[in-house]
Amino acid sequence: MTRRAVILAGGRGTRLRPYTVVLPKPLMPIGEYPILEVVIRQLANHGIGHVTLAVNHQAELIKAFFGDGSKWGVRIDYSLEDRSLGTMGPLRLIEDLPQHFLVMNGDILTDLDYATFYADHVAAGELFTISSHHREQRIDYGTLEIDTDRRLRQFSEKPVMSYEVSMGVYMVSRDILQYVPAGEPYGFDQLMLALLAGGKTVRVKPFAGYWLDIGRPDDYAQAIEEFDSMKHRFIVNG
Repeated sequence: MTRRAVILAGGRGTRLRPYTVVLPKPLMPIGEYPILEVVIRQLANHGIGHVTLAVNHQAELIKAFFGDGSKWGVRIDYSLEDRSLGTMGPLRLIEDLPQHFLVMNGDILTDLDYATFYADHVAAGELFTISSHHREQRIDYGTLEIDTDRRLRQFSEKPVMSYEVSMGVYMVSRDILQYVPAGEPYGFDQLMLALLAGGKTVRVKPFAGYWLDIGRPDDYAQAIEEFDSMKHRFIVNG
């Protein structure tokens, strides 16, 4: 069976304004390519033959650029939202989803092995798998720890906090669609809370390679700076 991916490409890219006033976020350039083209090339190289683009904002520009996907050797079709449905809501609009499929944001630069991530999830018969990444965040202030009497107990100057964060790349079973309301905005956060409340198992698979969220201005600037020297990690025969 053909491996399937759904790419969430309907956001307005408000964090990247004013760049996204003219272009939709998935068409923002990284080197000589739009970021979404990098993603599609990667998916094709990892054996994913059918990609559905969930689109909304400036959908016609995205459809005009990617067409039917034949240029990249994949089948591309489109699911059009008439309003924003969040990260998981768009899945209810797609009627022909297989039992297991990849879901991801369309503004991610990573060298994740999608084929292995896909295969491991299917082999284990998981309900939902999150690809995660270790991230550090520097706090630009001195932080105060106080007791109940408002007395200082500890002080840290610009501490660095460590987190394990979602990369915006997921493997999904169709069974989760029962939690997603039809025609209503529904986010990844809401789904995770619903699955946890229902006692369902969500797997988290750490990834130690390269990952940037291009929707963040700092990450986008870093991607532009690093892409040309690292292109071989992202694009085969590019």
